[in-house]
Amino acid sequence: MTQSNALMKTRSNAIRDSFSDKVFIFLVYAFLSIILVVVLYPLIYILSSSFSSPRAVISGKVWLFPVEPSLAGYRAIFSNPQVMTGYANSIFYTFFGVLINVGLTVMLAFPISKSTFYGRNVIMVILIITMMFSGGLIPYYLTVKNLGLLDTRWAMLLPSAMAVWQVIIARTFFQSSIPKELGEAAELDGCSDIGFLLRVVLPLSKPILAVLVLMYAVGQWNAYFEALIFLKTQHLFPLQIILRNILILNSIDSSMMVDANKMAAMQGLRDLLKFSLIVVATLPVLAIYPFVQKYFVQGIMIGSLKG
Repeated sequence: MTQSNALMKTRSNAIRDSFSDKVFIFLVYAFLSIILVVVLYPLIYILSSSFSSPRAVISGKVWLFPVEPSLAGYRAIFSNPQVMTGYANSIFYTFFGVLINVGLTVMLAFPISKSTFYGRNVIMVILIITMMFSGGLIPYYLTVKNLGLLDTRWAMLLPSAMAVWQVIIARTFFQSSIPKELGEAAELDGCSDIGFLLRVVLPLSKPILAVLVLMYAVGQWNAYFEALIFLKTQHLFPLQIILRNILILNSIDSSMMVDANKMAAMQGLRDLLKFSLIVVATLPVLAIYPFVQKYFVQGIMIGSLKG
């Protein structure tokens, strides 16, 4: 009886929300619900349209769920060699681009995070200047051209090999999360700086590595501007260029029109291919994110709160 009376007294003494607080909370949830619908509905519409028939897409019958379910768009995409080549190129650029990006970022961020590194402040100033000023598109293009990277895979990997913002985040993480005592202990044991980085720092830096991998992977996967100005050969085009040609230029290869007369009119198939290709292009990023989301949030919070 004593415990139950105490529990009832605790509940009665709990702070109750006033009417104005309840109204405010209701308005906040209502506003967030509207934002959720506004953001989520286009994604649901694209997904439903990609699984609908060309006739239903062009007639505007698709609103929420697929109408006349069909895999015609996906069959047309995966049967086209141009799209599959672009998909393979995007995977290639993303995989090796992330390796280069993360490697160079860690190699620069770790030394300048150490207080004993001479000239680290000068390097940081130079890096920040590059964030505020750029040479422009023409010098950028001429630099890549003079290096002999035009119309090569290196044009998609080297010019964007490192981002200053990611370097700052990684440096902040190393400063705030790797104690100096670890480095001193490793030095007393005869461990070199490279050995300390590989054996101690990197195993303790999974959150920031996940952040870097996700940021760079999304950037590499969605990159099309470099391909647009540096690449001319079609077999080097990433998937985003193919997507751009279909969405903006309405360019569809004739091989994608197999049995088009049996499925629907050309316009219906074109619209269906747009939705299907959007789903195919965004699927890898959506598949990766759940595995790194925990480390992503942790790494971002550490990098932002202890800057």
